[in-house]
Amino acid sequence: MDSKSVNSVLPFARAIDSSRRDQFEEYFRTAPLWILDAFQVEELEKGVTFVRENDPADTIFFVAKGLIKATDYRIFGVSYDFMTFNRVHAFGGMEFIMDLDVYRTTLRTVTKCTVVKIPRAKFEKWMYSDIKALKHESKLVGEYLLEESRNNRLFLFMQGSDRLALLLVERHERHSKNGVLRVTEGRQGLADETGLCVKSITRAVKKFGDDGLLTKEGNRIIIDREQYEELKKVVSLKIDRGI
Repeated sequence: MDSKSVNSVLPFARAIDSSRRDQFEEYFRTAPLWILDAFQVEELEKGVTFVRENDPADTIFFVAKGLIKATDYRIFGVSYDFMTFNRVHAFGGMEFIMDLDVYRTTLRTVTKCTVVKIPRAKFEKWMYSDIKALKHESKLVGEYLLEESRNNRLFLFMQGSDRLALLLVERHERHSKNGVLRVTEGRQGLADETGLCVKSITRAVKKFGDDGLLTKEGNRIIIDREQYEELKKVVSLKIDRGI
């Protein structure tokens, strides 16, 4: 499937970030034309849970526009956000690769999102008939699981402000625009993602602010390129990130 085919089926493709559009085209490069008929496009508002853990994994989702996060609610009733996505992934693809009948995580929109849906049965039919597509999906699943396991090991041995520093560095690398990261979520959201309590997040934000490693604008946290480099040095004292 070429870019012209993708654009004809997904009119919004011309308006999305060029990097994500390229990822869409790469993912569906070898897809048969009949997969186009299976596309369903849906607009989701911020804060919508569209996949729930243990629900039947009967649909594959692709996020064309917007940001989503994965949340685990099993840990003593506490929500733990363990991965944020802004790349093109087949959500439900891991369940397909592992022959799982139910979703293994909960997915929620962080911003307004445009989502492309494909019935799992048709997705499987495509994958089983296209070794290149199956290899590409397996590679993405493997990269995701590797990154998650590496991050979990890091957080296991990091405490307090170091966890927040690592989160902010990774956020900047993924989501900054023109060298500036703007964190608009509240302290509770940062607590959920780091596994810290809100009080610890508040102390860490104040410490980084006093040290000039971030700037507060009302309830927002702003991190420019220079501040990112300094936070990266803080993280590098704890782990080897190739700095």
